[in-house]
Amino acid sequence: MSFSWPMLLLGLLAVPLVLAIWWWTRRRRKRAAVRVTSIALVRVAMPGRSRWRRRIPVVLFVAGLLVLGVGAARPQARVPVPMTSATILLALDISGSMCSTDVDPNRITAAKKAAADFIESQKGGPRIGLVTFSGTAGLLVPPTDDLDSVIDALDGLVTSRGTAIGQAILTSLDAIAQIDPSVAPTGAQPKPGGTGYTSSAIVVLTDGANTRGVDPQIAAKEAALRRVRVFTIGFGTTTPAPMVCDSNQVDGGGFGGRGGGFGGGFGGFDRGRNPLTIDEPALRQIATTTGGSYHRAQNADELQKALANLPSTFTVVYEERDLAALFAAAAAILIALATGLTLWWNRPRA
Repeated sequence: MSFSWPMLLLGLLAVPLVLAIWWWTRRRRKRAAVRVTSIALVRVAMPGRSRWRRRIPVVLFVAGLLVLGVGAARPQARVPVPMTSATILLALDISGSMCSTDVDPNRITAAKKAAADFIESQKGGPRIGLVTFSGTAGLLVPPTDDLDSVIDALDGLVTSRGTAIGQAILTSLDAIAQIDPSVAPTGAQPKPGGTGYTSSAIVVLTDGANTRGVDPQIAAKEAALRRVRVFTIGFGTTTPAPMVCDSNQVDGGGFGGRGGGFGGGFGGFDRGRNPLTIDEPALRQIATTTGGSYHRAQNADELQKALANLPSTFTVVYEERDLAALFAAAAAILIALATGLTLWWNRPRA
């Protein structure tokens, strides 16, 4: 729990002062007591009240003051809030290294199937959009409730050279901004204020390292400023394997036919990078910066599990809730109860 006005907690020092005044007044009453010769006469004259009855109102009153003092400091709690209309942007790597056969039959085929299963499982839930990236990134399907159209779009994916992870994040942010007025597009200043995260999230699935365009860490900071979480998935092994893609999985300018050679680079050899090496530190940093999480998937089953475990994080976000009203209500009840018991137990008796 945090406090908006923590300095007001100093007001709690008034509680010991109240207790001191109460103790002092009781001590004066004892000094001013009238001496009588018979204890029996005192018991008859005073209403019957046990020691615990005398202390309960005091304890309730002090507790009320303590709760009121804490409430004055505007306590806030971070609570989970279910989202009824989440938006997910799935950013899928289609670089040439996705033709690697270290995942059967190859990475691109396994990724498409896992993505299709994930999208199918979300029907009736969040809106989903699809961004693909290789040397550049593009919005293939805007966020939509028609998830069949997103699944259909997966069938036509073809690999190409280059890996632009940072650009994929920025493209996803712009797609979210089109339907969520609380998220500013990448060319505009983020809106000030706001706590917690938006109901929109980005999932980046990649098998390599960024080789083109915007630095992913810069893109992650842009997402963090807009309170959009980015969840990253590193897919594939580090075991060398032949590059084998069907002709319909490769664009005309990449590498012709099935398998064979690296042509002009496979989204990983650019700038001297190995296309089979996932830049895990970078993916973890993206997730940490934006409040998301990083997942490692070395085969198709692990990828499906990673995607299946994500929906609970999309549909539940954490927000700071002001608890001052609750503390004030609790304090009022305690003080009212203390006053009521005092008046009742000290009422005139016939």
